[in-house]
Amino acid sequence: MLRTYATTCPKVPLALIAELRKKTQVPINKAREALSHSNGDLNSALEWLRTDLATSGLSKAAKVALRETKEGVVGVSVLSPGRGLKTTTGVRAAMVELNCETDFVGRNELFARLAMDIAHTAAFISEAKPGDGSSHDVSFIPLSLEELKDSPLLSHSNPERSSPTGTISTAIRDTIVKVGENITLSRASAIVEESSILSSPNATLRLGSYVHGSLHNLSCGPVASLVLINLHSQHLIRQQQFHEDLLKLERSLARQIVGFETLSIKPAPGNDIEEQALYRQPFITLPGELNGLLVEDALKKWSQMHGLATNTEEEGRVEVLKFLKWKTGESKPYSI
Repeated sequence: MLRTYATTCPKVPLALIAELRKKTQVPINKAREALSHSNGDLNSALEWLRTDLATSGLSKAAKVALRETKEGVVGVSVLSPGRGLKTTTGVRAAMVELNCETDFVGRNELFARLAMDIAHTAAFISEAKPGDGSSHDVSFIPLSLEELKDSPLLSHSNPERSSPTGTISTAIRDTIVKVGENITLSRASAIVEESSILSSPNATLRLGSYVHGSLHNLSCGPVASLVLINLHSQHLIRQQQFHEDLLKLERSLARQIVGFETLSIKPAPGNDIEEQALYRQPFITLPGELNGLLVEDALKKWSQMHGLATNTEEEGRVEVLKFLKWKTGESKPYSI
């Protein structure tokens, strides 16, 4: 006897599956399942996925929680590099390290964007460290990972979005489900300086950054650095050419720190290798006539060439105050 069979789930149009995946980046089978359960309604499918991710995510995260995460990226978010041509804002930035199990996931765009969102959130929510108002008192502050993970995740690519869809913890959990690997947030640090609190009216703090091997046109990769500099001038920063030259100098300093095994700014007791001190390194990342000079000498000459100091003056010269350099999976980070 011939039998006929009827399917209980209508065929889901590929266009709808593609649209849902564009919004969520879930696998094809999961998008099809969500749309089938929602009778092809996109909004209902999104809600179904949120519920499913919350349920399956906790289970998946628990299963992979003990797996080692030695790969990943360092993400950098600079919301404000300091005073500029038309701005009087201070310094606001953050650096985070997000880890996964394999290099394959570590180079995935979804993973990289998560790292950038976390770095952006860390920079946005951090507060200035109480201090004496001295430019030397501004520093990089390690952030509590538990507090950070409980914060609403802010989008680096869409900062105007007023309603975050979840916390950093839930975003990590959801990404674990999507990529099938354990993901951990291993460290985070921020630097915040409101220019109005500095005691010196001429102090100008600026922040340079560099990411080596950046992925997907995002400010994240295997190695990154932030460098805080000080110069005693507020009027030169508003000149176009000076501002452009300063940007090149800041980036060159951040690249220099990444390019060498930089452990300190100046030679420190117990450090027998001179080139591990930034100021004793040949400045190979700075283009132009100062290239190749020791960093300390190059900064002096750069300051003189740009009218910040004379041959006999120390006051006013560009000075490196602090730096932060992280490499994915390292056992000992460099922070000065």
